[in-house]
Amino acid sequence: MELDVALLVFASALIHPLREFFIKGNRYPEGLTFSVIAMFGLISGVQLFITGDDPWAAAVVWPAVLISGVAVVLFYYCTISTLRDGDLSIYYPIIRSSPLFVVAAGFLLLGQRYSLQLLIGVVIVVVAAFLLQHRPGVRLLDQPKALAMALLGMSAHGALTLADAQALRVVTPTQFFFFLYLFVIPVAGTMFAMTRPRGRTVGEHLFAGWCATPGRYLLAGCTSYLSYYLILTAFHLGGNVAAVSALRQISIPVSVFLGGMLLREARMGGRLAWSVVLALGVATIVVSK
Repeated sequence: MELDVALLVFASALIHPLREFFIKGNRYPEGLTFSVIAMFGLISGVQLFITGDDPWAAAVVWPAVLISGVAVVLFYYCTISTLRDGDLSIYYPIIRSSPLFVVAAGFLLLGQRYSLQLLIGVVIVVVAAFLLQHRPGVRLLDQPKALAMALLGMSAHGALTLADAQALRVVTPTQFFFFLYLFVIPVAGTMFAMTRPRGRTVGEHLFAGWCATPGRYLLAGCTSYLSYYLILTAFHLGGNVAAVSALRQISIPVSVFLGGMLLREARMGGRLAWSVVLALGVATIVVSK
């Protein structure tokens, strides 16, 4: 993997867990998520205005934009549904296993070929990431609905990764963001409004958090945008989609550090051990051809 692409992915992975850190324990998680989505559209629009780029340039890759948009909304829906019905430590590792979907779909549907060394690195990273988050002594089949939603969410994230990579061969990250979120913002807002808790108005559900913790919302949106922008730039520079998808998993040890050091979460010894294994998988990917 090219060094510049690897550095972009590493930087993105270091920033990415901050969004989950800001969401964790928030009274309005859907509202914070929606604010992040809305800021994607706003920031990309401001960037296009400053640079003078064509805001409609991504229309030439509209099939990829449509697939990515549908997959983004489906991913959010499946994640929220999974975490509402099932335990985070059991099912979220499944959602985060999208590199496996990327490799399989890329090989079967897009005719992509991967070196053996790259595939070994991807497997090491995914297995280590799964075991790093998974809680021992639990059974996956105890909650079939949560399992189904987790698998669907994993597939949705894999699909949007493949679609993003295809689109970024033609357009810039900012052009892609702006065109994509013209679709995602209203659809996601409608979805969050329709699934809000009983007794809570749409305004409270989606916007009350801005009044309570505006700094948290602003930081979540800006850091999430920067993280995603770096990933799209890596694709724009020709980064291998399977390698980039797997390297993004380095964000998991970062989230473990945040959880252990700042939130005082348990099981840090075992998690740090699996983090070392994950790092070995990352190194395998980086040096692969």
